[in-house]
Amino acid sequence: MMAILVTACSVSYKFNGASIDYTKTKTIQIANFPIRSNYVWGPMGPIFNNELKDLFGRSTKLIQVKRNGDLKLEGEITRYDQRNKSVSAEGYSALTELSMTVNVRFTNTKNHEEDFEQQFTAHKEFNSKLSLNSVQEDLVNQMVKDICDQIFNACVANW
Repeated sequence: MMAILVTACSVSYKFNGASIDYTKTKTIQIANFPIRSNYVWGPMGPIFNNELKDLFGRSTKLIQVKRNGDLKLEGEITRYDQRNKSVSAEGYSALTELSMTVNVRFTNTKNHEEDFEQQFTAHKEFNSKLSLNSVQEDLVNQMVKDICDQIFNACVANW
């Protein structure tokens, strides 16, 4: 008589790079990140907070909770600024760089060895002939997506 042994792996691997053991980790608590930078563009906070929560919602099976999450994300937007990146032959600014930095505190209540506090930054350049008002929304959306992807990978992509 031959016995067949079948085992199942409880770790879920997704094409987005997330590796979460859903038998141990079921919930995530994502706090709203306040803006603590000197320069502020009002919609930036809600855009960031919504994208971060949406990313975890669509990319994992974690249930988002208000408190006592197995995973906890909190932090603040610490920097948002622009600077001249290059100068034209005529001596004027030709390229401007917009940057955003977010400080993140991550806690894994199931494995505190994975806890961290880290800053994530994104930069986008635009032609200095354009006004910031004309490109700001698009550039902020791109930077927010980039930073949220960095945060997601740091928290749940344990390769």
